[in-house]
Amino acid sequence: MGPQAAEKAGTWRRLTAVTAEGVASGAPLMVGSKLLQGWLTASGVPLALIGLIPLAELPYTLKLFWAPLLDRWPITWPDRRRGWLLVMQLLLVAVIAAMALLRPSTDPASISAIGIAALVLAVCSATQDIAVDAYRTDLLPEQERGAGAAAAALGYRAAMLAVGAGGFVLAGRFGWPVALLAAAALVAAVVPFTLMAPALAPVQHPVTSLRQAVLGPAREFLFRAGPNRTWQLLLLVLLYRWPDGLLSAMAIPFLKLQGFSDADIGLVQGGWAIAATMAGTVLGGVLFTRLGMNRSLWLFALAGAAGNLSYWALAQFGGGFAGLIIAVSLENLTGGMVGAVFVALLMGLCNPRFSATQYALLSGVYAMSRSILSAPAGVLAEQAGWPVFFLLTAAAAIPAFLLLVRLAPWSEQEPRGTFDPARDAT
Repeated sequence: MGPQAAEKAGTWRRLTAVTAEGVASGAPLMVGSKLLQGWLTASGVPLALIGLIPLAELPYTLKLFWAPLLDRWPITWPDRRRGWLLVMQLLLVAVIAAMALLRPSTDPASISAIGIAALVLAVCSATQDIAVDAYRTDLLPEQERGAGAAAAALGYRAAMLAVGAGGFVLAGRFGWPVALLAAAALVAAVVPFTLMAPALAPVQHPVTSLRQAVLGPAREFLFRAGPNRTWQLLLLVLLYRWPDGLLSAMAIPFLKLQGFSDADIGLVQGGWAIAATMAGTVLGGVLFTRLGMNRSLWLFALAGAAGNLSYWALAQFGGGFAGLIIAVSLENLTGGMVGAVFVALLMGLCNPRFSATQYALLSGVYAMSRSILSAPAGVLAEQAGWPVFFLLTAAAAIPAFLLLVRLAPWSEQEPRGTFDPARDAT
């Protein structure tokens, strides 16, 4: 095998690995949310109790607090990231399969058992997500980050579709325990891929203390980027996907108030939107390879703002079901592109020595744009009206563009402050 063929084969191995780990991330999330909600509802559990399920998902928000443990105490076989992946995936298989043995009812003991199972599932799944993000960050070379982000998103979305849609089909025909066992089997199917995935090179300066694991990531990032650029990079992470967060918060209420039926919204926002997002991630990965990081950040942000404007057109001019299809398609196609380059950006900002903690911290900063910064969306929509509101969601991209002028100039390849192995040896 020649050098070019070997390099191409290595690329495909890496992309296959991150796709499989994306599947392992998406499946447990859907089990602990949509599948569990459907199962409890079908079993006659009161809505007040079902409404408490999101509390069991808090580990996904709080995972940054134990991410340093994965940097400090790696499980070294097969390597420092895949060791944690294997342990978490085997635990997830066991937990999901054990959930199939439970029988939901209004009995307090039954509710408590399901609540504990959902919490354990979320802790294991969130911990696996830390390891997945760190493995992908450490594995992919700079030129493969866009394609790798797209591949991971494809695996994630495919698993969500399989467990979300396929799980309900199986539950309708064979019962909820079969649906849960099928989800457990899907996670188990990833285990051989984890074992055969490419190995990581040993890190040059491993973390040797918990104090170093907790304080080191912030210190390293601050030293590498410099005090002034550090806050600008964190602000870019916070604001880059803000337009998407504002739109997502009000998309369903807008469509309902426009008179679209639940069936139409479910069809379009379900399978159709996921398909459009998957297409967008593929397109984003392909274009990223040709454009590079900086130009992709600019162009994909412009595309995302244009996707938001499709909702403005729907609010301003109408268009019926055809207009709904066009708006949702553009929103999710461009959203997939934005998501691909954003994940690539987060990977580029991480030092492999602290990638578990740094990625978790950066993704935590981003999460605030979908929660805290997007919280006023309803008030804005009420005060301004739908057409103006959607114009404002597109205008929310302007702060990110102002930051890109300083941090990711069009003429340069990589944002200033990203990790360079040749430069940042420690």
